Formats: sequence, C-alpha cells, structure tokens
Amino acid sequence: MNSYLQEFLTGSGQFLQAPIFRVGEEPISILWLLKLLLSFLTVLLLSILSKRLLKNRLLPRLGASQGQREAISTLVTYGIGALGFVIILQVNGLNIAPLVVTLGGLGIGVGFGFQEITKNLISGLTLLIEGKLRVGDYVEFDNLSGHIKEIALRSTVIRTFDGGDVVVPNSNLTSNRVLNWSYESLTGKLHIPVKVAYNSDPLLVTEALLNSAYMESTVLHEPPPRAIFKGFGESALEFELWVWIAQIDEGLLVKSSLNFIVEFNLRQAGIKIPLPQRDLWLRNIDELKQIIPQLQDSQPSSNGKTSNNSINLNPQQSLANSLRQSISIRDSLRQLPHFNICSDIHLRELIETGYRKFFTESEVVFSEKEMGSHFYLVLSGSIETMVTRLNQHVKIYKSGDILGEVAIMLNLPYTSTAQALEDTSVFVINKHSFCRLLRLHPDLAETFTQELTKEKKIYQDIRQQLEELGLLGMTEHNNRFADWVKLRLKGIFSA
Repeated sequence: MNSYLQEFLTGSGQFLQAPIFRVGEEPISILWLLKLLLSFLTVLLLSILSKRLLKNRLLPRLGASQGQREAISTLVTYGIGALGFVIILQVNGLNIAPLVVTLGGLGIGVGFGFQEITKNLISGLTLLIEGKLRVGDYVEFDNLSGHIKEIALRSTVIRTFDGGDVVVPNSNLTSNRVLNWSYESLTGKLHIPVKVAYNSDPLLVTEALLNSAYMESTVLHEPPPRAIFKGFGESALEFELWVWIAQIDEGLLVKSSLNFIVEFNLRQAGIKIPLPQRDLWLRNIDELKQIIPQLQDSQPSSNGKTSNNSINLNPQQSLANSLRQSISIRDSLRQLPHFNICSDIHLRELIETGYRKFFTESEVVFSEKEMGSHFYLVLSGSIETMVTRLNQHVKIYKSGDILGEVAIMLNLPYTSTAQALEDTSVFVINKHSFCRLLRLHPDLAETFTQELTKEKKIYQDIRQQLEELGLLGMTEHNNRFADWVKLRLKGIFSA
C-alpha cells in the first residue's frame, strides 16, 4: 500500500514539474504556474488589506479628507501590486527586461484603444486628489442634481432626488462646469419671483413678502431676507423674495412652502396677483347671441345644493381671520411720534431690517441686566416690564408701544425684565440694524432723542443704573443729565 502511494506521489510530482514550454531559459511547468498564481493572489490580498488599512485607519488619524484617503490608498495599492508582481516574476526566474519594449509598444496601442478609459482614470485621480468634489456633496451640472454617493477612479455615482443612481464618467466632471453647493457649506440663497397688480402699494408688498419669509422656519435670519423690486412688467409689478436657508438641497420643498405662505399673505393683505392682459376679438357676434341663452337654460338649478358661501372653512380659518385683523407694521409705525415724519422709503428700510416674532403668555421677552440687543414694537397683545430685584412693576406696553429702544440707544443693559401678559405679536429690530438706520437718517435720530428726553420716568431708571455702574456722579443735576444723554446719543449715532 505504501509503495503504491509512494509511486503515485512520485508520478504526480514528476507530472507537475515536467516542463511544458520555456520562456527564455526558464522552464515553465504546472507547479511553476500554480506557485506563480498563488503568489499573485497573495500580493492581491496584501494590496487590498493595505488599502483598507490606509483608508480606514492610518490616513484618518493624519487628518486626510475622504477624497485624499481614497486617492492615496488607491495609488499605494496599485504601486504595491505592480511592485509585487515584478518581484514575483524575478524570483521565479523570469527576466522581464526583454519584455519592456514589447510591453511599451503594447501600452501605446492599448492607450489609443482605451483612450476614454484612461482619460476617466486620470480624471478620477484628479478629483480624488484635489478634493473639490467629495462624497456627500450636493452638485448640479448638465440638468442633473443630486448628492455624490461614490467617487471611483473611472466614474462617479450621483444619487438623484428621485432615488436613482446616475453613473457619470469622471471626465465629464473635470471638463464641464459643476455647481457644488456643498463646497464650503450647504447654505444657499433662494429666489422667489412674485408679480402683483399695478395698483398695489410696494411697501405693503415688501412687508407681506418679508413676513412670509420669517413665517418659514427654515429661513435664516442672518443674512436677513430681502424683498427686491425688480421692475415694471407688462401687466404687473415684479418683485423677488431672497431668502437664505441652511440646507440648499431642500430648496424645492422650501420654495413650495414659501409660495403657499406668500400667496396667503398677499390674499390677506388684499394684494392681487394679476393675470396677463389679452385682447379677445370675437367673430359672428349674432350667432353667439343666440347660443348664450341656450347655454344658460341648460345649466342645472342650484336648488338643494350647497352654495359656495356655505362651504365649511378649513381649520385654518381662525388663523386667517386673526392675520386679516392684525395691524400692519407700517400703520403701527405711523402711529408713533418717532416715525410719523418718515416717508414710505424710510419705513421700507425699517421694515426690511426687522421681523415679526410671537411670544406666548408668560414668556420672557428680555431679562434685566441683559445687554440691550433688540427693540420691540408691540403689534398685538401686551407686555409687562418690572424690576425683578425690587419686585416693582414699571409699565404695561400695549399695541403700538415700543420698548427696549433706550438700552440700544445708550448702549446699556436692560433696566427691567419684560414678560408677555398674553399671546403677543411684536416687530423686532436688532441693535446693529437700528443704529445703522439712525446713522443714515440723522433726522430720525434727532426725533428719537427728543422723545427720549421727554420721558422723566425713564430718566430716573437710567440715572440710577448709571450711578450703579459708576458712569454718573451722585451730584449731577437733571439738566446736566439730559445734556449727557444727548451727547451720548450723538456719539453713538455718529460713530
């Protein structure tokens, strides 16, 4: 039994080692080919493992970006593979020097035959090394938009909003203009075109558009929304609402929401969206006169059916009614002595710098000793101010009143805490925008100064706070204090 096994092994060894052909001086046998194949598989496995190690472990610790990790690991893998194959051939006795010329000529032929593939490979390396396009970026080009799902050497996969994956050759990305919304951040600007009738008040349109922007939760407050009067169209005044959002890839959904809100607010303000004007020329008037009575007789009777006026309103009716009855910001500003001298141009600038904000009952508007950052115009509801450290009531502000302007104008903390007594709507302007407006319009700053110096109660609170801060001596008289206030205001607004 052992002899038969020994003879089988000996015969098998001789068969595997028997030369099949020669390459140069090296005899090629089946065993030689098996060893070569096993060596190639080992090099291939080591290359794959080294790529994963570099891409997922080593390079992330060095702070390399995802594209750089992909490019470096791919190049290193190809280098290890090529070097390993050359070493294996040399170790197994093959002299590759005579093959260099042949492989060079073959490479030229392959290069011409696979020119597009080579171009895409080089483009892929360029994309990966430069890092201008990264996995996850939101891009637009050639009527295609979506997120980059994968960047490989030959092609890039883009996931569209429809859920499909589009394979794009890398040469298309490097040779064409690509809009990358995610290059620095996903923040982007949306343009909402709006056309209104010629008899519309541009200031009311601006107010309605800006209110619509702040009613959408995804719209950023910095940069603030802008209402642009683009020009005079054939049948309408043309406006455009500019808003910035944090996720520009959600722009289509935000546009849809804003269109609904804009249409609603324009309708509540009585602003009409016009239809294009067309001239209609009718022929055969006499025949039409005969047909019209027949059409009227053929219409079904409305008896027993619900008329349009009796249709049940949707649950948003109460919201619509409340907004319809709300006071316009422009009208509220007109009622104040500070702004009754302002033209519509000045009021438009003021409305553009602020936004509406809603406070629920007992919600704090601002706190005592908090640095003045905003001033508020009460549109509806009421706000109570009180000195919490003394538990002392100061004043109740109702519709048409303003509060917080003293802290901004004198660059001081709030002297009291403001709290909503009921559900309250206010118009808010931040300190930077308010001071900038007053610097641009000195007459408005002078009006505020005069109104401020009329308030004796405010004098007392401000003087007490200045004394606590050590900015005013205890022996200063009221007249001297009034002059100090005026000088401080002039200094702030002229800065």
